[in-house]
Amino acid sequence: MGSYWSAVNAYRCEDFFGYMTEISHRYPRVAEYLENEVGFEKWSRCHYPGLRYNITTTNMVKSLNSMLVNARDFPYVALLDVIQEKMAKWWNDRRIVSMAITAPLTPSRESEFRPRFTQSNSWHTLQLNPVTYHVKGGELEGVVDIFNKTCTCKEFDIDKLSCVHAIAAAHHAQVSVYSLVSPYYTKEYYVLTYVETIYPVGSQSQWDVLNEVATRVVLPREVKERKRGRPKTSRFPLVG
Repeated sequence: MGSYWSAVNAYRCEDFFGYMTEISHRYPRVAEYLENEVGFEKWSRCHYPGLRYNITTTNMVKSLNSMLVNARDFPYVALLDVIQEKMAKWWNDRRIVSMAITAPLTPSRESEFRPRFTQSNSWHTLQLNPVTYHVKGGELEGVVDIFNKTCTCKEFDIDKLSCVHAIAAAHHAQVSVYSLVSPYYTKEYYVLTYVETIYPVGSQSQWDVLNEVATRVVLPREVKERKRGRPKTSRFPLVG
């Protein structure tokens, strides 16, 4: 299903519908399901109404489940301890990485940004007005608005990270390319994200619990009779 993933990641609706045409020719029922039952806005990058930046998944529960695959059968308190320890380690590891950054952007965005600098050097740029530039190069030319931070290729609009067209326009306008990037990609925001420390909850005897909470009676949940056999611990694999 290469056409499906191409449709998912397409920045322009023209490209998206081209891939959807391929899908509908080969898998008409799949195309109908994706359009009428799921809806384009739930899985297509170019149709999503909000800001997703470069994130194409909304299923964070699946990621959390994979992290807790060995701890899901623990008692609740023990499970929460596992989550706290994992989060504390992640926060500290990322804090160390963020403090060591010397570039303006986070490591992953900087590695994505650098090749675009080289590519933009050979592209032709024509200024149309004080803030708009027509950039030719590669397979797709683009019209960039450096004031509104948009480009007709739509990569700049959606990812909030300067595309090659925007970098070429910024060079022509003698504007810092980093000033066009979303602040969420910068080192400063990366550092601020992990500046706090996640502490352990501590022993239950040390908890400072409000009296109204301590006196509350919590009944156990209703237990239904379990079916015979070994309980299922993972999802059934998809067919096809």
